[in-house]
Amino acid sequence: GSSLEPEERSMEPPAVPEEEEEEEEEEKGAVPLSMAPGPVGCQLFGYVGIEAVLDQMKIKTMKTGFEFNIMVVGQSGLGKSTMVNTLFKSKVSRKSSQPGQEERIPKTVQLQSITHVIEEKGVKMKLTVTDTPGFGDQINNENCWDPIIKYINEQYERYLREEILITRKRKIPDTRVHGCVYFVPPTGHWLRPLDLEFMRRLSKIVNVVPVIAKADTLTLEERAEFKQRIQEDLKTHAISVYPQEDFDQDPEDRALNDGIRESIPFAVVGADQEHQVNGKRVLGRKTKWGIIEVENPAHCEFPLLRDLLIRSHLQDLKDITHNVHYESYRVRRLNESNRPG
Repeated sequence: GSSLEPEERSMEPPAVPEEEEEEEEEEKGAVPLSMAPGPVGCQLFGYVGIEAVLDQMKIKTMKTGFEFNIMVVGQSGLGKSTMVNTLFKSKVSRKSSQPGQEERIPKTVQLQSITHVIEEKGVKMKLTVTDTPGFGDQINNENCWDPIIKYINEQYERYLREEILITRKRKIPDTRVHGCVYFVPPTGHWLRPLDLEFMRRLSKIVNVVPVIAKADTLTLEERAEFKQRIQEDLKTHAISVYPQEDFDQDPEDRALNDGIRESIPFAVVGADQEHQVNGKRVLGRKTKWGIIEVENPAHCEFPLLRDLLIRSHLQDLKDITHNVHYESYRVRRLNESNRPG
């Protein structure tokens, strides 16, 4: 048995001092292990077809469609229904779905949801618009946000119950609120205590996007000053509205979202009627001194709101709802259910 030991030892490389090893590696051009780069792209010798995955995803999405749920909150008369109709260029609001009925402002906050299927260039979207008539319309508005918080949590609870079933559906119906557009009255002063308290509470459970309603009632100077005061109020009270700075994933996202955060709250004007301007049909509001074009960035910031909610950040709104707001609700509920007694 002892005769085998020298042979086993001879198979191991001889010990070399660390300094000599480093010198040898430098001579050979080897990279130290600690400085080795991460995974790099592999050079392909021909066409494989990996890019076809994007086409597969597009075809599947166009077949199944997707869901988007938006909530509008604000006092009566601020143009919430008109703004939603302008956003999606169709009659999707609560008022539009009840023609001929006299609108009565409820004594308490009542939530009403309307669902439509919108199709554009073969892409189907199941859109749910939740309105909150009665919010902030009473003399005593104490706890008027409670029904809204209850509704948002109920949608999280509904999704959670479907998710923890033993036999789950292939696609769980998503009724969770992905974005909440909060309409600030165009007073030109500071945010009211009601506005601050609502956004402070709701920004923790949903993506809140504040807008200045009926911005055409303010001059450009008043509008700029009002926006600056609102931004100061949000910063002073540590209210994080969408897009939240904590959730920027890379420098590119941060640069894009920094520009959006500088413009929040958007000063918007809603209109669902077309007018003739220089031979073209445009959406706008007709006044004695001219037509305010809704989609003209020089007139109002409606295009910025539309781009944020639909064209650039729609999927991000859904991802943050699922990965942040719903996840925190799910963790809290599971912790409660696991407590003894």
